[in-house]
Amino acid sequence: MAEVEKMAEELNPFKIAQKQLDMCAEKLKLEPAVHQLLREPMRTLIVSIPVKMDNGETKVFTGFRVQYNDARGPTKGGIRFHPEETLDTVKALAAWMTWKCAVVNIPYGGGKGGVICDPKKMSKGELERLSRGYVRAIAQFIGDEKDIPAPDVYTTPEIMAWMMDEFSKIKQYNVPGVFTGKPLSIGGSAGRGDATARGGSYCIREAAKALNIKLKGANVAIQGFGNAGQFAAKILSEEYGCKIIAVSDSKGGIYRKEGLDVNKVLEHKEKTGSVQDFPGAKNITNKELLELECDILVPAALENQITKDNAGKIKAKIVAELANGPTTPEADEILYKNKVFVIPDFLCNAGGVTVSYFEWVQNINGYYWTEKEVHEKLDRIMTEAFHSVYEMSQKEKVHMRLAAYMVAVKRVAEAVKARGWV
Repeated sequence: MAEVEKMAEELNPFKIAQKQLDMCAEKLKLEPAVHQLLREPMRTLIVSIPVKMDNGETKVFTGFRVQYNDARGPTKGGIRFHPEETLDTVKALAAWMTWKCAVVNIPYGGGKGGVICDPKKMSKGELERLSRGYVRAIAQFIGDEKDIPAPDVYTTPEIMAWMMDEFSKIKQYNVPGVFTGKPLSIGGSAGRGDATARGGSYCIREAAKALNIKLKGANVAIQGFGNAGQFAAKILSEEYGCKIIAVSDSKGGIYRKEGLDVNKVLEHKEKTGSVQDFPGAKNITNKELLELECDILVPAALENQITKDNAGKIKAKIVAELANGPTTPEADEILYKNKVFVIPDFLCNAGGVTVSYFEWVQNINGYYWTEKEVHEKLDRIMTEAFHSVYEMSQKEKVHMRLAAYMVAVKRVAEAVKARGWV
């Protein structure tokens, strides 16, 4: 029993986030009070949301909103609808959002939200009633100058539209800037759809330059074929000439040494509901995909995929973390020792929050940019962020995750001290 508890503790995302911060605090010689303040969220909200279901019954859902730290600006972070959502996951993601916004140097703190539900088993009407109920429950805690939510796991632009509409009804005037990731017709930003993957691809490009890896023809394996994974496959193959040799989803993966036709795989998944059984490719497990011989491995699924048990079997030269928390701290050490270059999640997948920030800026100013302008601005921010982390990693002789923490935590600590909080 003690062993099971120890394992659960090791894989608890919030404990992992705290452990990563502790390592960083030691390296930065953070003052104890600053360290203590940054170890816990500033505000944690747990709400009950009664929803009238299609069968006439009322079901009560549990929702969360965590505002981790707002020293650098209003808190920002997605809302997840997931049957296994936990408060600790939301707290960890809110912490990572804090570091993510700081590492790319945008004027936000970190937040996160979630509702325990299974959207796959809910009708559109039930989802809309749940979305609006969640907003009513948290309305006094959010706002375009306070806390700005966005889409995340199993939430969509349509859901953001309902939420923004509900908040605007409560306020009795239009507040487009309170939610980002909205449809273009009501204040969404051009370039938001593929922003996470595009931001990650800019980081991969810079990492390849630093490591002297030629991207044209480089072998790529992508675990997770949702929004981020699909766009990453398209951008890396079509714009950088990479060869996508494997992709996977929750049902399993496929592998083809000669490379996959990404558009045909997308069609196949659309038709069958999975990438598996794609003609001409070999079915593999998610576990096997991680251990493939490749140049670039992109974990774009869930947390805790690379652990101390399989880290030694990772053969990729670059691991680009588009997912949140796919690598445990123990695995980090093994990868670093084996000279596997990791682009950590809160740097690699920060393209999403960066374009969300652009959307918020555009909403507040009522002035909108072209997709080309969005891409150029995103490229500049991601490239600068990558190099500030890479330089810290070289200077301090630490792996990229610790370097990213050092850059981000230092910025948040400076803001905390400048405000006179400690």
